[in-house]
Amino acid sequence: MHIRFDVPADPAYPSRVAAALGNVRLRRFGYIGAVLTAVGVIGLVVSRGFGWGERSSPLWTALVVAGVLSMLYRPWVLARARRRSGSYAVEGAYDITEDNIMMRSGSESGGIAWDGVAQVRDAGDFWVVYVGRMPATVIPRWLMSAEDAEALRAHMTERGLLPRR
Repeated sequence: MHIRFDVPADPAYPSRVAAALGNVRLRRFGYIGAVLTAVGVIGLVVSRGFGWGERSSPLWTALVVAGVLSMLYRPWVLARARRRSGSYAVEGAYDITEDNIMMRSGSESGGIAWDGVAQVRDAGDFWVVYVGRMPATVIPRWLMSAEDAEALRAHMTERGLLPRR
């Protein structure tokens, strides 16, 4: 297997990559925020029902505020990343073989050996490649031909990195 494709100097591409990686990394803040908000609201309702709401309402209010802020953290970070990454548009290329993923962007290049990849997750138009527990890079499926995307999917599935469809 040898897949090669180019990444055009599109100002929207870095923001799409930032969104794909950010969704993976920041998803837990939404869950934590929902739990904090729910606990805070339940605490406020219960404390007012038992008459000791005046003493404990600052605690429950703080939990609600912390939960809402935690839920708003992810969209704020993603919007900021999209705004900041718009000026990073440079041409690049991917060169994917059975042994590694090589990426080139401008004057920089780097690679990841498939042996070091722990898992690959499907994230919309991208495959997110994990080294250990951290997302290391993305592979844009929409820039590949359908045949190359299917060959790469089969390779990753065969290695146990991507779940079967």
